[in-house]
Amino acid sequence: MNAAVSPLVDAARLAAELAGDSAPVLLDSRWRLGGPPGAESYLAGHLPGAAFVDLDGDLAGPPGGGGRHPLPDSATFQAAMRRAGVSEGRPVVAYDDGDSIAAARAWWTLRYFGHDQVRVLDGGFSAWVAAGLPVTAGGPATAGGPVTADGPARPAPAGGDFTAVPGGMPVLDADGAAELARSGVLLDVRAAERYRGETEPIDPVAGHIPGALSAPVTGSMTADGRFRSPAELGDRFAALGAIAGRPAGAYCGSGVTAAHEVLALALAGVPAALYVGSWSGWLADPGRPVATGLDPG
Repeated sequence: MNAAVSPLVDAARLAAELAGDSAPVLLDSRWRLGGPPGAESYLAGHLPGAAFVDLDGDLAGPPGGGGRHPLPDSATFQAAMRRAGVSEGRPVVAYDDGDSIAAARAWWTLRYFGHDQVRVLDGGFSAWVAAGLPVTAGGPATAGGPVTADGPARPAPAGGDFTAVPGGMPVLDADGAAELARSGVLLDVRAAERYRGETEPIDPVAGHIPGALSAPVTGSMTADGRFRSPAELGDRFAALGAIAGRPAGAYCGSGVTAAHEVLALALAGVPAALYVGSWSGWLADPGRPVATGLDPG
């Protein structure tokens, strides 16, 4: 994506684009850790014409040694995006309920696999509804007939021609994350108490990667879940030592929330790598060191 083009779009601008001749593909990526499934939210109401993409099945591979949400393989991701209507050269906008965490994972994964025209709807579905814009219930019509909760469904998206080519965004493995924590800036975007090792509700061991800095993802959001301004984000990250020209990266529990921080860093003008395995991948090797407390270690 051209550096001058923001990776965010607001509801009013998106509505205008959808009414034009070059409407973007819409991806509904709503997802919540522990459920309920995002597909239920999609059926209850979604942006007209949007296709649902499943974070666990389409935007991640099966959990294992690479963490709870490793990268999907190229063929699986390409097939999912083509089903959703994603094509080369056609813009894509991803959205979720409102905090952009799942949508940022969709943005990042598409960018990683080579699509350079991807944005996130800032404020997500909540912002769209708050603006009084139309919502469609049910699912797309298929050859077997429509699946709808309220009136006729829209046609299924036309198949896309997107070709997934990995390598479009920088990634870290465990060794790279450890090195970056020593030589650059590695941000741990989980809640501060998880970083300090006081609690760990998901993974088997609490703490953080030695040398990583605590930078909870909420610090990049306003009270309503939207992104802070680029200037505010720049100030926040500069205070942590993350500035343009200095190597930076981010991790979380499984590589989902950290994609939001990579997007926030991009808004601040700081390119950053994603440790896709994140804490769940780090712990796959019990011999890797764990730090606790406020000290990065």
